[in-house]
Amino acid sequence: MNLQQMRFVQEAARRNLNLTETAKALHTSQPGVSKAILELEEELGVDIFARHGKRLKRITEPGQLVLKSVELILREVANLKRIGEEFSRQDAGTLSIATTHTQARYFLPGPIALLRKRYPKVQVVLHQGMPEQVARMLLDDVAEIGIATEALLSHEGLVSLPCYEWQHALVVPAGHALAQVSRPTLEQLAQYPLVLYHPSMAGRRRIDQAFERAAIQPQVALEAIDSDVIKTYVRLGLGVGIVTELAVANTAGEVELASVPLGHLFGTNIARVAFKRGAYLRQFVLTFAESLSPRLSAKGVAQAMQGEGTDFQL
Repeated sequence: MNLQQMRFVQEAARRNLNLTETAKALHTSQPGVSKAILELEEELGVDIFARHGKRLKRITEPGQLVLKSVELILREVANLKRIGEEFSRQDAGTLSIATTHTQARYFLPGPIALLRKRYPKVQVVLHQGMPEQVARMLLDDVAEIGIATEALLSHEGLVSLPCYEWQHALVVPAGHALAQVSRPTLEQLAQYPLVLYHPSMAGRRRIDQAFERAAIQPQVALEAIDSDVIKTYVRLGLGVGIVTELAVANTAGEVELASVPLGHLFGTNIARVAFKRGAYLRQFVLTFAESLSPRLSAKGVAQAMQGEGTDFQL
């Protein structure tokens, strides 16, 4: 047996047993994937997948156990590579970060600049996506560290730690009637079309729940995954926007917009930082994690990764 066979088996399970998609993801041929899986099954003496003709239909009971072992083996292989990179190059390497558009635009520039100043030989790669995509990139070893508000706490394969608290803010054109209201009500917001985050993003669920509890049906004019997109459409007069306070923290250069805090309506949210459970974290990854929040320390992250607690309270 070899690592290539294990990667094919793992990817087939991830791709819902679709060998065409598995081959595309691994940049190889479908017959090659099928042959490698069959060879591994023959060597193990068990069927990992039940088949209907040439198509994979489900994962067998022994296949479930095989996949768990494959996951462990491939994770430790990735750890070996990281250990080798750290001790052979010490302060060099690549840090892959999975995060949402808003975190990449408004929260991460400072910490990334600090990391580059301390480790100038470290290359940073940003992968942006929806929260569930951020979680998947961590689980698939595309990224070493992930930052988002949603999704990161719901996967057993991730160690998730709170990073910082934030609240929503109303963003309106300067001179808008709501710009002068220090504590807007839900009824006042519902008088205007709303420009909101997509339901999977940035605490949107809290907004929906607040309106539901008040038995108010707001008019949603547009949904987006990017704070800057929301602000653009607010400038165009499409409606009033609700974004993370990070996106309006520096409105001095945006004189055409005004913002009002909405924590009294929608409460606070927690942005989280996450790592794949069992992963080896290089020193510059721990250093970067510490720069994200004064509540995060290299020692605390290491303890969480060792199973001495997977969640810290803010």
